[in-house]
Amino acid sequence: MTHKKQHSLLNKASEACDMLSRHIKEEHVIRIVSHNDADGLSAAGLIAKAITEEGGQFHTTIVPRLKAEIVKELAHERYELFIFSDMGSACLDYINRLKADVIIADHHQPNETEKNDENSDNENTKSNINANVVHVNPHIFGINGTTEISGAGTSYLTVRDLGEGKKHLAPLALVGAFGDMQGQDGFIGVNKVIVEDGKEAGSLEIHEDLKIVSKTQEPLYKSLAYTFSPSLPGLTGDLEGSIGFLEKAGLSYGIKFSDLEDEEKDVLKDELLKLNPKIFGDVYSIPKENPILRNLEEYSSILDSCGKNKKTGLGLSIVLGERGEALDVAIKFQTTYREQLIKGMEWIKREGSTQLESIQYIYSDDKVLKSVMGTISSVGISVGLLVEDKPILSMARMHNDVKVSGRTTKNMVKKGVDLGKALHDSSLSFGGQGGGHDIAAGAMIPYKEMDNFLNLVNDMVEYQINAKAQ
Repeated sequence: MTHKKQHSLLNKASEACDMLSRHIKEEHVIRIVSHNDADGLSAAGLIAKAITEEGGQFHTTIVPRLKAEIVKELAHERYELFIFSDMGSACLDYINRLKADVIIADHHQPNETEKNDENSDNENTKSNINANVVHVNPHIFGINGTTEISGAGTSYLTVRDLGEGKKHLAPLALVGAFGDMQGQDGFIGVNKVIVEDGKEAGSLEIHEDLKIVSKTQEPLYKSLAYTFSPSLPGLTGDLEGSIGFLEKAGLSYGIKFSDLEDEEKDVLKDELLKLNPKIFGDVYSIPKENPILRNLEEYSSILDSCGKNKKTGLGLSIVLGERGEALDVAIKFQTTYREQLIKGMEWIKREGSTQLESIQYIYSDDKVLKSVMGTISSVGISVGLLVEDKPILSMARMHNDVKVSGRTTKNMVKKGVDLGKALHDSSLSFGGQGGGHDIAAGAMIPYKEMDNFLNLVNDMVEYQINAKAQ
């Protein structure tokens, strides 16, 4: 059944590829709209690279959310083909009204009207989508878009067969997957197909190593403190804790990992494995890439930093091949973002979270914390600073609205929690919008409704857990 579902998804992606190929041959400028995180930037970048390699042209816009107003504005633009990558599935009603051809390459939960029976291989089941719209989304075929493929992954499948083939772009799809926390325990599902494509093309290598960050750039204590996935209890987000750990192990905290002797690396490995066995495992890399971008997780982190600092044009330019000064600037943003994460972790240690019966939440008006709330809440759970048996909502005020980032654990998902549905349904009740995945989701709601929203999400999560238990 799994193979059959993947085959159905690949067939739909091939249909999208045929549509894209036709518009390139007709010399139409392709309009790309994508999300502003690492997954969205990877998705837009690899589509744009594929189009460029075929001699085509594109116009790209990166947005934090696909609002109905944005789609309405796009309707006035004179393009023959629109591509929505890492977004679009929650906005089908409006996208359906576009007069041009449309490709949606997304992995978020689609509208109810577009959710097929997962045991069906007929992509038209229960579909109210127009013939000019090709919807490439794993959920339609009963494939989990949270764990098995990213937005960059569906975008990659859409261009995979373009021209003589684009399997050399497979690593960019995995950069996006890492951005959505899909590769930390190894790739599964359709992501494994993409891994094999990269290996076949010679653009992807895999070897076992320690998964600490910035091995050639930062002193060792910062490499440990900046390693957020896999997290290291007592070290992640804690510079002083990392210094103390290295001193106790008899290692110099000011030296870079790449400058350690082999025996010292073995000592470090043994000590880190005691904190988290997942810190050693498969590392995915692009062999001919700039050393700073060679590791796919590092690449993803740099793109994420660009997005968090609202420098999406910079992130996109890097995916498209800009190096030199562009990469230097991006690394500075990465360093700044990591320092913000450190500040955020210190704040969580101090403040903790507010507990409701079925959820917990944190809230801040701090300008720096606003950009890191989602990350520090999930890391806070993984290192034991926050309780792990309740989903956490991170709240940050944005003028008259509140931005909500929801995170939970795989164990809570198994117990029935679906944050994407909970935030989508709850936000609609108060004139907001929301959605995402079962394990990670977001919403935007009116500030005046924050308490009511929290209580409703709390009730919905309680209902989800009880329904699963029956």
